[in-house]
Amino acid sequence: MAQAKLVSIVESTLHPNYSDLYQEKGLTETKVNSIRKAISIIKKQPVEFIVAEFFYAYSTNYSGVSKSNLDVLLVSLMKYSPDTKVIVLAEKSEFKFVDVLEALNFPLHAILVHPTNSAQMEALL
Repeated sequence: MAQAKLVSIVESTLHPNYSDLYQEKGLTETKVNSIRKAISIIKKQPVEFIVAEFFYAYSTNYSGVSKSNLDVLLVSLMKYSPDTKVIVLAEKSEFKFVDVLEALNFPLHAILVHPTNSAQMEALL
């Protein structure tokens, strides 16, 4: 039986390293540093989990009408990997903006506020 796959999208130094935990849970982790690379992976094969940080689009940081860095990822998941469980990590100051993701109609598995700990993550896997 193939191991379950998890993609960690590491876009900042705040992203915690839970690689050992993922391995203990029988997950094969792939680390990428951009949403675009994560989408490339899910287009080839669905994954069980994605762990990604949330960044709110305060200005024109993201193209078009995007409200965050995760908008395009969540829309892509609907098409290519609809059963993926998405765990979102957010800074305390940005947590109040996470509800913009609800408009995309892709259910999030969990939202954790930095700093996170391995017990929180383990409970979600």
